Amino acid sequence: MMAKRIKNNEKRIALLNATLHLVNNNGFHDAPMSKIAKMAGVSPATIYIYFENKQDLINKLYLESKASFSEYAFKDYSPNLAVKNGFELIWRNIAHFKLNQVEEANFLSQCDNINTMIDETSRQEGLKNLQPLLDLWERGQKEGIIKNISSYLLYAFTIYPLAFLMTMQQRNNFELTEENLAEAFTSAWNSIKI
Repeated sequence: MMAKRIKNNEKRIALLNATLHLVNNNGFHDAPMSKIAKMAGVSPATIYIYFENKQDLINKLYLESKASFSEYAFKDYSPNLAVKNGFELIWRNIAHFKLNQVEEANFLSQCDNINTMIDETSRQEGLKNLQPLLDLWERGQKEGIIKNISSYLLYAFTIYPLAFLMTMQQRNNFELTEENLAEAFTSAWNSIKI
């Protein structure tokens, strides 16, 4: 009788980290399982102890990154905050996530921009992590504070520009100082407030 292999969480984390690094630096298609295994310091067969296939690995990495993003984004947030104050807290938390968790932020941006990278079930599951922000925007719309436009437009005008600014900082074209963050927030808020 064969002994069942025990899963080692350190190996699983190493596989996720290797995938994150390779996808960010080489793209989804140039991150084969063999390279992932080599970078994680495990045999290729070990991957299949933790993940069904590459798509499952990418989906799980996406969901764990989204959960990390959500934890960061909604730190110290309370639905009792005034709409603008709540939004500023969330917005600044997201900005700091993008500045401090660069690998995860880059990966999530790729997932948002490449339709085939994660499956639709994982994408929908990941969206649930944004629910407090969506609820805040809905409340702001009901209170007549925020424009009554699609949440996709709200996100596009307020959150998505942070990815661009992060990229410009990584290229050393722009520095996200506190002053620049304050200006960026004011611009984001002015784009959606009534």
